[in-house]
Amino acid sequence: MQKLFFASMLLLLQKTTAAQEPADMLRMAWTDPTGTARHQAIGGAMVALGGDLTATFINPAGLAFYRSGDFVFTPAFNQLRNNTSFKNTKTSSQRNALGLGLTGFVTASPTENNKGSVAVAIALNRTAWFGNNLSYRGLNNANSYSQKFLEEIAGVGDANLVASKYPFGSSLAFNTYWIDTVAGGTNGNFTYQSRAPFRTGLLQENEITSKGGLSELAIAVAGSRQEKFFYGFTLGIPFLQYERTTTFTEADATNSINNFNYATYQESLQTSGGGLNIKLGFLYRPVPQWRFGLSFHSPTFLRITDRYSATITTDTENYKGVLTQSSKEFTNNEPAEYSYLHFTPLRLLAGLSFVLREVEDISKQKGFITADVEWVNYPSAAFKVDPSLLNAEDEKAYYKNLNSVIDAAYRSAFNIRMGGELKFTTWMARAGLAYLGNPYNNIRGEQGSRFQYTGGIGYRDKGYFIDLAYVKTIGKDIHAPYRLAQQSFDLAQLQQRGTRLVLTLGVKF
Repeated sequence: MQKLFFASMLLLLQKTTAAQEPADMLRMAWTDPTGTARHQAIGGAMVALGGDLTATFINPAGLAFYRSGDFVFTPAFNQLRNNTSFKNTKTSSQRNALGLGLTGFVTASPTENNKGSVAVAIALNRTAWFGNNLSYRGLNNANSYSQKFLEEIAGVGDANLVASKYPFGSSLAFNTYWIDTVAGGTNGNFTYQSRAPFRTGLLQENEITSKGGLSELAIAVAGSRQEKFFYGFTLGIPFLQYERTTTFTEADATNSINNFNYATYQESLQTSGGGLNIKLGFLYRPVPQWRFGLSFHSPTFLRITDRYSATITTDTENYKGVLTQSSKEFTNNEPAEYSYLHFTPLRLLAGLSFVLREVEDISKQKGFITADVEWVNYPSAAFKVDPSLLNAEDEKAYYKNLNSVIDAAYRSAFNIRMGGELKFTTWMARAGLAYLGNPYNNIRGEQGSRFQYTGGIGYRDKGYFIDLAYVKTIGKDIHAPYRLAQQSFDLAQLQQRGTRLVLTLGVKF
């Protein structure tokens, strides 16, 4: 029953030209821990620890452990390698990127009678990296990308409407003869067929290049009472920049002249936006060695604008030759622009830390161990119509259906992070690990997870510090080159290997 529901939702989604899809939600929500090198070296566990600027983005109550100020600067190098299997063909691709991680400052001062403290932090952090190169190919004799267009125009007998009403897909395919009318019909009662001979085999290839990320400017305040109760609040102002180019090609696997050589669908997407979120945090230290933490992350509200265009080129050999058409022919030679609202999932976090030799002089502490668990409610994510749009009934129906697909396709998941540090006078050694749980509801065998193995070193002396972290990511995921509502379709299986080097330079003041 659930599979039938999911398929019906996909069919409804194909009736619109909007570019959003369920995977857009997951891209912004299923993210790795980021922050200072110290934080990443211990597996990203920070809910019950504190004393690090990264607490601004995890549990702001941890800022109340500061007694002075810090300024930090964090460059990072990322490498991501995808090993992909599609239709029993294996492919690999890689992407390298150099960027800026957490940068900012925190300042703190004791309250009256030294029975507490007040801390204020302002920081900018890259909370998600979107840089990726993904490529896969294989021989498909079960279906064609063009069947997606046939489902979109099912029941539309007027060929003039097919040629103009679907400017980001079916109209382009129809006007270049990737799909065509069935002989013998008349306008008003046409039926349609694909010219791609998938039963004799199509060589399919999908290449996706993306870049950008989600950054967040955060302003946080924290305080404490009696050195036992710590609390904090963060106002987050996220900024989104994302660019993606997708090129899908399918070609006749035979050498015969059958009125189809190849067809290519290329789309370009530029996404930008901004918004707000809040984070509330609490820490309790019943005895000096133990710390318990709780944190609440509200859904991030984002107003997003997409600039979208698509182009199809089809070679039907002796039938119509090579024809190309772009969606820009329907949109005044400019990409289509569309704004909408997005709410990311709700998050709840809990943590526990044990500090070795907890004394007021942190230079005499010997280290710590810490662990977090995070619950992410992926189905709570939602897309909504921009309130500035008038008479947007079609858009409202589209987003209602899209949110239903998200509810069906994803589930809540737990992420676990743990790590520790040992201090040797001015030097520190760190290690940790993290597990990001499967967000998929396993309707068509979708599975995804990530393990991270982390380590690093740190040096602190005379008010200056430097930290270095190494993060190794091993994960699996899926990717659909296209989705069909009326029949099964294939998924590419991804094995991902990532490496991140993070350097934090800091000074106390």
